[in-house]
Amino acid sequence: MIRVAFLFAALLILTCSAAPEYDLVLRGGLVYDGTGTAPVRADVGVKNDRVVAIGDLSGAAARHDFDVAGLAVAPGFINVLSWAPLPLLQDGRSSSDLFQGITLEVCGEGWSEGPLNDSMRVKEVHDRDGVVLQEAPWITLDEFLEYLVERGVSCNVASFVGASTVREYVLGYENRAPTGEELARKSDLVRDAMTDGALGVASALIYTPGMYAGTEELVALASVAAEYEGVYASHLRSEGNRLLEALDEFLHIVRESGARGELYHLKASGRANWPKLELAIEKIEAARAEGLAVAADMYCYEAAWTGLDASMPEWVLAGGNEAWYDRLDDPAIADRLEHELRNPAPDFESFYRMAGSAEAVLLVGFKTKEYREYTGMTLAEVARKRGTSPERAMIDLVRGDRSRIGTVYFVMSEENVERKVGLPFMSFGSDERSVVPEGKALESHRHPRAYGNAARLLGHFVRDRGVVSLEEAVRRLTSFPARHLGIAERGEIRTGYHADLVVFDPATIADRATYAEPHQLATGVRHVIVNGVPVIRDGVHTGALPGRVVRGPGYRGRGLGSAGRGLGSAERGLGSAERESR
Repeated sequence: MIRVAFLFAALLILTCSAAPEYDLVLRGGLVYDGTGTAPVRADVGVKNDRVVAIGDLSGAAARHDFDVAGLAVAPGFINVLSWAPLPLLQDGRSSSDLFQGITLEVCGEGWSEGPLNDSMRVKEVHDRDGVVLQEAPWITLDEFLEYLVERGVSCNVASFVGASTVREYVLGYENRAPTGEELARKSDLVRDAMTDGALGVASALIYTPGMYAGTEELVALASVAAEYEGVYASHLRSEGNRLLEALDEFLHIVRESGARGELYHLKASGRANWPKLELAIEKIEAARAEGLAVAADMYCYEAAWTGLDASMPEWVLAGGNEAWYDRLDDPAIADRLEHELRNPAPDFESFYRMAGSAEAVLLVGFKTKEYREYTGMTLAEVARKRGTSPERAMIDLVRGDRSRIGTVYFVMSEENVERKVGLPFMSFGSDERSVVPEGKALESHRHPRAYGNAARLLGHFVRDRGVVSLEEAVRRLTSFPARHLGIAERGEIRTGYHADLVVFDPATIADRATYAEPHQLATGVRHVIVNGVPVIRDGVHTGALPGRVVRGPGYRGRGLGSAGRGLGSAERGLGSAERESR
C-alpha cells in the first residue's frame, strides 16, 4: 500500500513538472520592441494573453513552439484609420489586414456605429458597406463593439465616436447651428461614448452632415473628449485649395479644447496644391514645438478613395444621400449640376477637378449588378462607353446606382507620399475595410491600400527606398499610435503587455494589391498572434477569433451612459481586470 502511494505521488510530481511553462514561445527572432530602439535577438514567452518573458528561454517548455530564427518579431500593428467594423460583421477573419500584421482596427472617422436613435437603427438596413440587417441590434457604440466581438473577430477593435453620427442623432441633416440645448445633448452623447471607452471624437468635414458643424461646435465636443484624456481626430474641411486654412481650424480646435489631435490622412490634393505640403508640415511642427499633442496619419499611396459625392457641390448633397439621389431625378437640377461640375465656382473644391481629368478618376464600388460592369474603369472610359460627358456620366451613375459609388482619385504626388513617410509624428491608416478575398468581397474593387498599406510601408519605403529604418517604422505602427490614442498595455513587446505579436520577413514583406487587381493579400507575414492566440500560423489563417474591444482612458465600466442606453447587455465590457484603460 505504501509502495502504491509512493508511485502515485511520484507520477503526480512528474506530471506537474512536465506541464509547459508557457502557452507559446517565439524562439530566436530579432525582436523589434516597438520603442524605436535597435532590435535584439531574443525569445518571447506568452502565458494566457500576456507577454511574460523576453530573453533566453531555451530550457523552457511551451504548448506552442515557433521557430522564428531569421525573422522580425514586432508588436501587432495598429491601423489608426479603418472602416473594418461592418465588413467584420460579414466575416470576422480580417484577412486583408492580418496578412499585413495588423492586430488592432481603430474606427470612427466622422461616423461611428453608435449612438443610434430609432431612425438611424432602421437605416442600417441600407448601410454604406452593403451589410444588410433587419435593424441594428444595438444603440450605443459600446453595444455595437461588444456585439461585433461576441459574433467573433480575429482582430481587436476600437473606435472614436463620430461627430457626424452625434450630429445626425440630434439634428438630422439640417444645415444650421445647434441650439444651446441641442449642443448640450450632443455633448452628453460624446460623454457617454467616452465613459464607454471611445478613444475620442472624430469629424469628417467634407461630407454631410459633418460639414455643417461650425468651429466652436467642434471645440465643444472636443472639450468633452479632453475631459476623459481623449483625442480630437479630423478629416479636414479641405485637403486641397484651402488646406492651410483647414489645418489652422484643426489646430485651433485642439488648442482651445485641450484634446490631443489626430489629423487624418494628411495630404495636399491636386497638382497646384502639392507645394502646400511643406507649409502644412511647418505648421504642424510649430504646433508640436508649442506643446500641442498633435500627430497625423497617412496611407502609402498617391491616390485617394472616397465617393462621387466628394466631387459635387454642397447644395446637391443637402439632406443626406437619399435626398441627393432624389434630387438628381429632376432634369433641371441634373442640367444645372452638369454645368457646375464642368465650370466649378472658385470656392467649390472638387476631387474630380483636383484629379485633373476624367482619366485620373477610377470607379471601383457599385451597389447594383447593372452597373458593376463599370467596376475598375476610369470615368473617361465609362463616359465614352455611355456616349456622354464625364460630368453627365457621374450624375447618371449616382442616380441609377443609388449610391455614392466608390471612387479612386489620383490627386497626390509620389514625392509627397515619401516625404510624409519620413515624418516622426506620422502613423499609418488604410482608410479602408478589412475583408477576406472571397465571395461577396470580390464583387467590388477596393483601393489597394486595403490589402497593402502597412506592407507597402515596410517593403517599398523601408526596405527598397530606405526612407526610414525598420525599427522606426515599427515604432510608428505600434507604440507611437498606442500612446497618442491613449491605448494602454499594447503597442510594445514588454512583459505584462497584451500578446499582440507579428512575425514577418523583412526581406520579403510586400504589398501585391494593385489598382487593377486589388484583391491580393500581402506577402512576408509568417505568424500573427492576437491576445496570445495564433490567428496566422505559417502564412495560413487558423480561423481563430480571439479579438476584443480595446477601450480608451475614459472608460468607466459598464452601463454608466445615459443618452442612448437601451439594450442593457449583461455581457457589455471586459471586466475590471481586462480594461483597456490606464
